[in-house]
Amino acid sequence: MNRTEFIIATAVILFVAFSLGWFANWLIHRFTRVSKADMGELEKMAQELHEAEETRDQAITYMQQREAELSNQLAQTEAELSATMEGLREARHEAEEMRAYIEKISAR
Repeated sequence: MNRTEFIIATAVILFVAFSLGWFANWLIHRFTRVSKADMGELEKMAQELHEAEETRDQAITYMQQREAELSNQLAQTEAELSATMEGLREARHEAEEMRAYIEKISAR
């Protein structure tokens, strides 16, 4: 084989390899291409996901506000309970003093 035949054979082999590679690439893209319907569905799913995330964020914000309100209400209720218990303690003490006073007067 002389030099010209070798160059032509090499060029043909390289062209065939390039053609096979291009054809394989075309086939892969042909079979893996996303259709417009699929793109529309993906867009719809992305929109729904975005709305769901917004709803979740709103729910989290509402729950945090509600938790703060309930914590405040609980603190107020505990303060009222403490004041009521103190008042009850004082009332019992006064009742005990009154009983002692009545017993002292009736013993005379």
